[in-house]
Amino acid sequence: MYCAARREGDGVVLELSGEWRIAVLGAIDEQLTAVPLGGVQRLEVRAAGAQFDISAAWLLRDYLARAQAAGVQARYADEPPAAVALLGRTLAPYAANETATTVPGEWLDPAAAVEGIGRRAVRAWQLLESALELVGRVTMAAVRGGFGLRHWRPTSIARHVYDTGITAIPIVALIAFLIAVILAYMGAQQLRKFGADIFVVDLVTVGVLRELGVLLTAIIVAGRSGSAFAAEIGAMKLNEEVDALQAIGVNPIEVLVLPRVLGLVIALPLLTVIADGIGLAGGGLLCRALLGMPLAQFINRANEAIASTTFWVGLIKAPVFAVLIALAGTWCGMRVRGSSRDLGRMTTLAVVQAIFMVILADALFAMLFMEMDI
Repeated sequence: MYCAARREGDGVVLELSGEWRIAVLGAIDEQLTAVPLGGVQRLEVRAAGAQFDISAAWLLRDYLARAQAAGVQARYADEPPAAVALLGRTLAPYAANETATTVPGEWLDPAAAVEGIGRRAVRAWQLLESALELVGRVTMAAVRGGFGLRHWRPTSIARHVYDTGITAIPIVALIAFLIAVILAYMGAQQLRKFGADIFVVDLVTVGVLRELGVLLTAIIVAGRSGSAFAAEIGAMKLNEEVDALQAIGVNPIEVLVLPRVLGLVIALPLLTVIADGIGLAGGGLLCRALLGMPLAQFINRANEAIASTTFWVGLIKAPVFAVLIALAGTWCGMRVRGSSRDLGRMTTLAVVQAIFMVILADALFAMLFMEMDI
């Protein structure tokens, strides 16, 4: 016997005994079904003499849920069995979500609205703390690397320079060329109406060197390398490789994050220089083809149009953009938990955050240089 029931007034006392295991679930279910609950208002369960596995605990939980649905007040005489308590704690968040979606008009409750705002504020603060923690750990790893060459891992940095820089040259050059051609074409169409064709050169050179070269390169790298960083580190998190590094005493920030940051800091300025050169070449070719402007005249006008700081204003942004892209990708990779679905979500989030941070930083640079009259 796995359960014995006796009637006490308007209630039933259910004594559980023996080993409730998956192998005997059929017999246990038959005995529970045979317990008479007609006209019963209370059901008291005494489970101190029984031992449960998860399957049997689930069966008992379902039985008590059916009893409560039938109007019977079910409770345990003592503490519920450990396996049943574990199921309750595990399923509690899902039960709360189901309740939230089934109660009509709850979203209109002021208390629920305030609670939702508070939860979002706490989550936002936790995300900010996590990001600042990563920045601090990367900074400390870089400071420690200054006292020993092995901490910098030059082999890993060289590999990331190749992956993020050398292999990105074709797509960066193509995009820079096409954008410069489009910019020159649109400018020529408008300026030709006023007989100011020569100012197309100013538009192309200043636009490419100050803004478009570095900004478009950073956006391409964010979509290409930022997502790769998040996917690589996220896959390592799923495979517990990051935990294995920590177990053997290796700092994951020093091995996984810092080389990627440094590699991108080296690669992005070089890609920016290439994008600037290809962009100017594209603008020059279009001016020659569309306006009949000799290349020598284009070069002379470009030298007159740009100031001594024009090129450096664009180039100085590249390392900052590189740090933002690398940190966004590695931070999202480090946040991967539990499933490949989370890996895909974090990979997408890495690209979105990297592009947003790049554009925000570019706007701040624009205001800074305007205040400095550069």
